[in-house]
Amino acid sequence: MLTLLIAIGSFVGYLVAYHTYGRWLARRVFNLDSHAEVPSQQLRDDIDYVPTRKEVIFGHHFTSIAGTGPIVGPAIAVFWGWLPALLWVLFGSIFIGAVHDFGALVISLRNRGQTVGEVAGRLISPRARVLFLLVLFLALTVVLAVFGLVIASIFAIYPESVLPTWASLPLAVAIGVWVYRRGGGLLLPSLLALGIIYGCVWLGAYYLPIDMQQLFGIATTGPFPNAVVLWTFVLLAYCFVASVLPVWVLLQPRDYVNSHQLVVALVLLAAGLIVAGATGRANLEESTPAVATTIPADAPPILPFLFITIACGACSGFHCLVSSGTTSKQIACETDAQYVAYGSMLLEGGLAVMVILACCAGVGMGQFDRGAFSPGEGYAYTQAINAETGEPVAGLAAWSARYNPASATGWRDFKLRQMVGAFVDGGANFLSTIGIPIKLGIGLIAVLVACFAATTLDSATRLNRYVVQELATTLKFTPLTNKYAATALAVILAGALAMMPANPTLGPGSGGLILWPLFGATNQLLAGLALMVTVFYLWRRSKPILFALIPMLIMLAMPAAAMLYQMFAPENGWLARGDYLLLSFGVAICGLQIWMVIEGLILWPKVRGVVEDGLPPLPQVATATGGPNC
Repeated sequence: MLTLLIAIGSFVGYLVAYHTYGRWLARRVFNLDSHAEVPSQQLRDDIDYVPTRKEVIFGHHFTSIAGTGPIVGPAIAVFWGWLPALLWVLFGSIFIGAVHDFGALVISLRNRGQTVGEVAGRLISPRARVLFLLVLFLALTVVLAVFGLVIASIFAIYPESVLPTWASLPLAVAIGVWVYRRGGGLLLPSLLALGIIYGCVWLGAYYLPIDMQQLFGIATTGPFPNAVVLWTFVLLAYCFVASVLPVWVLLQPRDYVNSHQLVVALVLLAAGLIVAGATGRANLEESTPAVATTIPADAPPILPFLFITIACGACSGFHCLVSSGTTSKQIACETDAQYVAYGSMLLEGGLAVMVILACCAGVGMGQFDRGAFSPGEGYAYTQAINAETGEPVAGLAAWSARYNPASATGWRDFKLRQMVGAFVDGGANFLSTIGIPIKLGIGLIAVLVACFAATTLDSATRLNRYVVQELATTLKFTPLTNKYAATALAVILAGALAMMPANPTLGPGSGGLILWPLFGATNQLLAGLALMVTVFYLWRRSKPILFALIPMLIMLAMPAAAMLYQMFAPENGWLARGDYLLLSFGVAICGLQIWMVIEGLILWPKVRGVVEDGLPPLPQVATATGGPNC
């Protein structure tokens, strides 16, 4: 029953927060104006600047910020117990993450769709702009590497997810052409596409799993070539193509269809959770401890690592890039910002709550409810693999070997694919309570994860292309101002980072869980810097700042402490282990952050009530007309 109460209480809390705190921010702090001119109309080019209905842009924005962040982060963080993870997700998403996303979007809307990094140059200093852009470049490189590995791992472990994930791409292109070139409606084609995708899920689960291990006789991981490496290369090649296309061709329609997929999946998960919780089959109290007491000796401390392990489910610096990089260029009405930014972050928090419950109570159903599945169907416990021997095990032993932190000999024993697998298998267990077979349920949840991660992957590539072009323009390096060259640089560097092995014996593409803390710390430091830009924006206008200042201090201090621990811990730090690539990233990011904070401190006493210089007037050119209005 506790499982059910937590789920209901969380979603009620998010609804209340949206209509109270979110409304206060929209009306009293940011003073959203339905008559304000927005970038999508000022600079409309039907490539990047496209006025879009709020329902459609909500789908793009949410699926871009969600990805696997609210899945992988909570799945790892329950290592310390489900209660700390739950509290950080609930309060962090309402008072920190949603404020961060909302502020970044509004500031970009009022600066012709410029990224937060560009705006920092006028709000703080020109040097701050370059520093911020460098942080963005490093952060996005890590995002591309980690999320590419996550999707590649999903494809390698769950081959039933491959067909429906790739089938969604031509369907999205067809919808984009139908809507933007033929003037057709959007809702019916997107629902039809969703039906086709679910048909492909069934085909993939029962008849057409695309398994590279079987097709090419290679292992999931290990010496090159392996399935994870090959899928990573394929995904990065796809990112190159997707990120240079106009947003209406693939990005918008695919994200809109994926938003429907999310709604369906959340409804199914919620229904399964209700049944499992009400009948006692999902027992949170008995599945995992509220606060873990037995963890490996080499595990990092819960403070500050909880705050960087759970990133997107509570607060994520990557969101400021989506808000100011793509979403601000498509918002048709300024008052849509609360619905799109604040609302999306709360929904992502809701997804993270579901992940926590699925990874604990859901997976635990395989431990305690052994009569729930017939022989051969209970994937969560009959097909689990012992972490040390590699042999199949069953029942309690299987659950413990696959998911339970106490069963590992050390923190570094955990694999990124195991953490994602905990959500997939736990979610499938929930779905089984409403009559969906385990095999099909695994396909549904795996496709959900893969499609979400894909939206983040190509959005991040597009955003990194913008950052590279901005840096190249600033530094007067003409070759990288070309969008194809900038995209190629972003993809190649991410691929090189993704190939880093966890250790020499495991081969390339195995370092996902090692990269995750680097992603988390970098990501959260970026959130602190974005909140700093919001604070300066409000400070210059003599607006209230405490609601953003406190989150800013938290998101600067916690990630910095975590990064320093990772770099210089006596036995397991990157310096002690000789992980010089990670150490270089860490030193560069911390140095850039400190420099930017110093820039802000020098300027702080001088700018209260002093509004920054405005942008130069736009040239009088004819622009495209039409599109949704307020």
